Amino acid sequence: MTPTPELTVPRSTQARPRVGRPRWWDRRREQRRLAGEDRRAAHLAELHHIRALVGAARAVVGSGWVQHGWFAYRDEQGEHRTVTAATLQRMGDRPITGACLVGAIVQAGGGPAAVRSQPVQRALDLTWHTLHGSEHEPVHWCPAPPVRAAHVRDLTRWNDQPARTSAEVLSLLHAVERAAGQEIARAGAHP
Repeated sequence: MTPTPELTVPRSTQARPRVGRPRWWDRRREQRRLAGEDRRAAHLAELHHIRALVGAARAVVGSGWVQHGWFAYRDEQGEHRTVTAATLQRMGDRPITGACLVGAIVQAGGGPAAVRSQPVQRALDLTWHTLHGSEHEPVHWCPAPPVRAAHVRDLTRWNDQPARTSAEVLSLLHAVERAAGQEIARAGAHP
C-alpha cells in the first residue's frame, strides 16, 4: 500500500478563524459609525450652545433695544449713544445698555470680538432661516460669505423698519430658540 499524498490548500484560500479580532471591513464600518456618532454629538452640542446664545440675546434685547445701530451705551456725561459697526471703537469697554437684533446675538456670543465666531455666525444663520425660511427646509449652516453677509443685512433691515417693535424682536428670538430645539430633536432622532 502506498501512502496517499497530502493535499495542501494554498494559504490564501484557507479559512482564517475569527478569534478576538474582527475583519478589516468590520473595523472600518465601526470606525465610520463612531465617526458619525462623534459628528452628531458635536452638532447636538453646537445646537444646544446656539439655543443658549439666542436665549442670552433675548435677555440683551429685553434690557434695551436699538434701531439704526448695533449697540447703545452711556458716555461719560450720561448721554445715551448708539454705535454702528464703523463707530464701535467709540464705545470702548463701556457696558452696553441696548442692542439691535444682530448686535444682541453678537453680544451674547462674546461681544464684538466674537462676531466671526462659528456660534455667532450659526446663530445668525438660524435667525435668518427662522425669519425667511420654512421649518420644512433644512437650515443652511455654512452659506457662502457673500450670502451670509446678505442675510445679516436682511436681519438689520428687518430690525430697523420704522414700525418694528422690541416685542417683535423678542418674539423672533423666542421663535429662533424653538427652531434650535426642533433642530436638536431632529439631530437626536437620527441614529
